[in-house]
Amino acid sequence: MIGVLGLEDGTLVEGSGFGAPGIVSGELVFTTIMSGYEEALTDPSYHGQMLMFTYPLQGNYGVSGDDFQSDRMWPVAMVCREYWDRPTHHRSVRTLNKFLLDEGKPGLCGVDTRMLTLKVRTQGVMRATIAVGARDEICDLDVVKMARSQPDISAQDLLGDVTCKSSYHIKGSGPRIAMLDLGIKRNILRSLSARGFDIHVLPAHASISDIEATSPEALFVSNGPGDPQRAVAAMAAVKHFAGQIPVFGICLGHQIIALALGADTFKLKFGHHGGNQPVKDLEKNIVYITSQNHNFAVVPGSEEGTGLEIVQVNTNDGTVEGIKSDELDILAVQYHPEAHPGPLCTEDPFFASVKRMMKRKVPAAGGGR
Repeated sequence: MIGVLGLEDGTLVEGSGFGAPGIVSGELVFTTIMSGYEEALTDPSYHGQMLMFTYPLQGNYGVSGDDFQSDRMWPVAMVCREYWDRPTHHRSVRTLNKFLLDEGKPGLCGVDTRMLTLKVRTQGVMRATIAVGARDEICDLDVVKMARSQPDISAQDLLGDVTCKSSYHIKGSGPRIAMLDLGIKRNILRSLSARGFDIHVLPAHASISDIEATSPEALFVSNGPGDPQRAVAAMAAVKHFAGQIPVFGICLGHQIIALALGADTFKLKFGHHGGNQPVKDLEKNIVYITSQNHNFAVVPGSEEGTGLEIVQVNTNDGTVEGIKSDELDILAVQYHPEAHPGPLCTEDPFFASVKRMMKRKVPAAGGGR
């Protein structure tokens, strides 16, 4: 098979196709991770996007399934420089090609990912279309026109696709958390469960009464795809419970909490996707290396008058990485402290802070602000 990629700026490249034949469209974003394609491809936060890997070799250790962050692949397609179809890792049960084929998703390799990455960094995230199949089936397709015709990701309601369809319970002996699933990664649940939390996971559209029915001692808002402005139910929940029980968030959850309290968000030029983003803790005066996957961020300064305080910033571009409120018992971070593979220096501090804040707060019986 061959594969062609068209960008809305008119760029057209041809390479080799793998995985499933087909035509798909989405935002082209790049990630700088050097390993962890299993985790990235199954991260619901990539829903609506096609994921390009800057590290040139992908597929060399196969697919085990042990490190999946959900039950399926979420990017509409995968793009890489070189795909390796003969993995040698002892845990591998199928090739990356077989995984994409099983998922019905196309892959494109043999293209200049350095050029494409520089283009995205310079011009920003772009709408794109990939067509994979036999040459005589796709050679006449106008993939550039297809890319230009798709809606912007902010116009798409993605949360209904990635959230759980019904509530479920992960038993623990510790404090009770009501977790709003906006496309949660399994490692967030694993990190909380390993520390004994009793977790009630609810759909993204859960009502306030649904949340109150779990008798939560804290509200947690997960990561997820798309524009945080579309998470109307989650914002309403944060507004309702803030100041009564602790409220926590990661990634999209961080943005939703900021919006709910009156701050603003904006779309980044090309987002942060990878495992090497430096974050400075303004209270401890130290820098963490973090794993990130987001396209939106909190507008610096918009938190004034909301009761929120910026406590961590990205040292590359100054974007907001951590917010808190001692008065309202709120803590949220833009990066992924639970990410594996990825830097481990933020996992213990973040989840220890979660546990410490919950211990000092008397559980609420319900009710709004």
